[in-house]
Amino acid sequence: MKSHTLRNPEEYGREKTISLASLEGSSDIEGLSDLGLLTQAGYLTIKAIKYIDTVYLDYPNQEVKRAMAQLYLEQLLNGRVAGQVGAEPIVRVLKEESPESVFHILNRLFLAVDYHRYPVKDEASLRAYIQMYFAGARLKPKIENYNAHGRSDLEVQASDRLWIFEFKVVRDEHAADEKLKEAIDQMRARHYGEQENYLELRK
Repeated sequence: MKSHTLRNPEEYGREKTISLASLEGSSDIEGLSDLGLLTQAGYLTIKAIKYIDTVYLDYPNQEVKRAMAQLYLEQLLNGRVAGQVGAEPIVRVLKEESPESVFHILNRLFLAVDYHRYPVKDEASLRAYIQMYFAGARLKPKIENYNAHGRSDLEVQASDRLWIFEFKVVRDEHAADEKLKEAIDQMRARHYGEQENYLELRK
């Protein structure tokens, strides 16, 4: 029998597509893809069919989305959970503590990542791992949240706080300060998070 494993954790939040023919032939367990298997098991559901034969899939609800995030996170951490690597109280930290505390808890998470299997190659992989971590902790991170000026990398609400993350990856530590300034300037120039405040005022 064909062995099925979860895809790379980077795939957690990405758009998922499969051919209609693959789903229609899903009774053949030997030839069933991982996406087909997850769809048949109810962990993914059909959101739309476009271009005649392309099926778009997504998680059916928040419970499944969180459960899948937790599974992917265990894969990322080589079988461990966030609490085992000192990265469990992220919800409390986001609700109550400083940006420095968030920085430290995210560092604990990334120090425990199996980098041989799952390196942080670029901003997309960095964002995917943090999205998964937040989703597994019962938060609802938003990816590429749009406003009239641009789109933020990741936003997450924790109690009455809205956290906005802009990710930059550098290979040379001497470029870190420059990238940090670039990220701050970008967030200010594009007014990230202000659309949320506008919506609150209109309620």
